[in-house]
Amino acid sequence: MRYILEKYKGLKSRFDCPNCNGKKTFTKYIDIETNDYLGDHVGRCNKIDKCEYHFKPKQFFEDNKGFSTIYKPQLNRIAPPKKPMFTIPIEQLDATLTKYDNNNFALILLKLFGYNEAVKLFTLYEIGTSKKWDGANIFWQIDAKGIVRTGKIMLYNIETNKRVKQPYDHISWIHTKILTDSHELKQCFFGEHLINQYKSKPIAIVESEKSAIICTYFLPEYVWLSAGNINGLSIDKFKVLSGRKVVLFPDLNKGFEIWQQKANEFKNIAEVSISDYLQLIATPEQQTNGLDLADYLISTITENVAHVSNVA
Repeated sequence: MRYILEKYKGLKSRFDCPNCNGKKTFTKYIDIETNDYLGDHVGRCNKIDKCEYHFKPKQFFEDNKGFSTIYKPQLNRIAPPKKPMFTIPIEQLDATLTKYDNNNFALILLKLFGYNEAVKLFTLYEIGTSKKWDGANIFWQIDAKGIVRTGKIMLYNIETNKRVKQPYDHISWIHTKILTDSHELKQCFFGEHLINQYKSKPIAIVESEKSAIICTYFLPEYVWLSAGNINGLSIDKFKVLSGRKVVLFPDLNKGFEIWQQKANEFKNIAEVSISDYLQLIATPEQQTNGLDLADYLISTITENVAHVSNVA
């Protein structure tokens, strides 16, 4: 594939959306042979569930007949050297595995499942505590080899079990201030470090880290991973699941349609299927609100859990 969405290299690789004017939400298509952008309007808004803007290279060339001749590969072109992958020392992760009395997400698990189960979950997923905001946690991305790629910092409301979004969305990243141009950020699935520990279990993938953790409590017959968001599935990430049985559990709203397309793209890598359970049982209000599997399981606690497993 010659034209791909540019990989994330910090805010300098993200632009204002030409459709919704979202700040730093637009990813441009890049020609991997020339490292040039196709055009300022050729790309996808990362807020696709709200904006829906996605102008593809095919559309660009249809609008610019003959323009593709400019992009013929040049002989003797020297490819730029690959940058080493950005990693975080394991000691930095270990230092965050403390102070759970000031970690709202850990306290939510404690409230929902009790002390023993909560400890199992935040130990299994190595959830850290952050100093960025009072009560914030860190969802560390640890790959299948045990290498720490980055960490997502989030703040949850203990009363609602939801992310704090006012007066702004409380999300940040460990790599933000320390990633330089000399290294390349390559994200992996959240929970990926578990796949080799449980080789006989099928893989289940949800959008959010919270969902992966909570679904592990209710449906431990799967290894639960998080893609991070609706656009978090990619071939680079998926390669590590080669040969495994994988079930996708997208959130409601636009998630099912987008992930169904992804499931078809990945069938040559793994045995991929997609669950439509939420689509079948959700009320119109839940459809509108973009319900995810974890929220549904929490609301019903144990009711229907066995049924979810059967229909997956």
